[in-house]
Amino acid sequence: MSQPERLHPEPASLQTFDALATQAQGRWGLQQAARRLLARRENAVYELRQPEGERSVLRIHRHGYHTLEALQSELQWMQALNDAGVQTPAVIRTRDGELYAQVRCAHTGQEHLCDLLGWVDGDALGRCEDPQSLGSAQILDTYRTVGQTAARIHQFSSTWPLPQGFTRPSWDLDGCLGEQHSLWGCWHDLAVLTPLEREVLGAGAARITTLLQAFGQAPDRYGLVHADLVPDNLIDDGRRIVVLDFDDSGFGWHLWELVTAVFWYLDTPHYAPALQGYLEGYRSVRDLPDEHLALLPAFLLLRSLVYMGWMHTRRGQPTAVQLTGHIRDTSLKLALDLLGDDAPVAAREQVA
Repeated sequence: MSQPERLHPEPASLQTFDALATQAQGRWGLQQAARRLLARRENAVYELRQPEGERSVLRIHRHGYHTLEALQSELQWMQALNDAGVQTPAVIRTRDGELYAQVRCAHTGQEHLCDLLGWVDGDALGRCEDPQSLGSAQILDTYRTVGQTAARIHQFSSTWPLPQGFTRPSWDLDGCLGEQHSLWGCWHDLAVLTPLEREVLGAGAARITTLLQAFGQAPDRYGLVHADLVPDNLIDDGRRIVVLDFDDSGFGWHLWELVTAVFWYLDTPHYAPALQGYLEGYRSVRDLPDEHLALLPAFLLLRSLVYMGWMHTRRGQPTAVQLTGHIRDTSLKLALDLLGDDAPVAAREQVA
């Protein structure tokens, strides 16, 4: 059975996060640092500035969003990538030498995991929400860098021996489509879907399952992925590219990296140069066979269905409300394209 009542609540109030941040600063001996909120979604992210000017980034994670072991694993992987030449923010240990701290909300008694990362100066390569900020020519160059970075991450991670106890989420079929264990929720629980739309998307999900079960999870196609490698998360500091935001990172197909990077450009003039740039950059570092790339339509639909699950479990939140209709329409189009002549006739006629 699916879990239609699963719901991710709004993040804690800003007042609560501020109180948690005050506790956390003490774990790093930064009680005197000024604090500025940078973002509040799954996590609350703060800039800390010490009196002498040194800056760092404090993340207060939503209660229950990640386990302690998963957060520790994320930070271990970031450190290992940094040591291997894939630049990530420095992981700053607590005064007790730990990678993370746990602080307790005084009102709810809930524990929140926290970590501290080094500040990265520079500018993001772009903003997915505003592709016009790049222009088509710059998108091609930018996505070459995205592709090169993805290939370097996959190249290193394919041979990196995992530390004992290492655990990260898996963006496999169960993590994406599973009724009990999908990471972000079940796509078919989205309330706006009609019976015909569920039929079309269900057939698309079945086709994905058949294709990816045959594709398999050999190391040349599956492993640790960043899972949010968009230009917003790549910072150019004038000397190098630094990769931010490993919050969604885990095990997945290497093509998951590609579709996540280009998904939001679908049906825009920016999709073709973004895809071309990514592939050129990736293939300049690591092989990506054409027979793997032939599964791109299936992975695009898979990515879209996962976003539908996210919309369901965060229904009522502003981002979900804003994007639900777009994601539903995109999913239906991708499903019909993947199914071709096997799509239900009524659905093809409705879209036409």
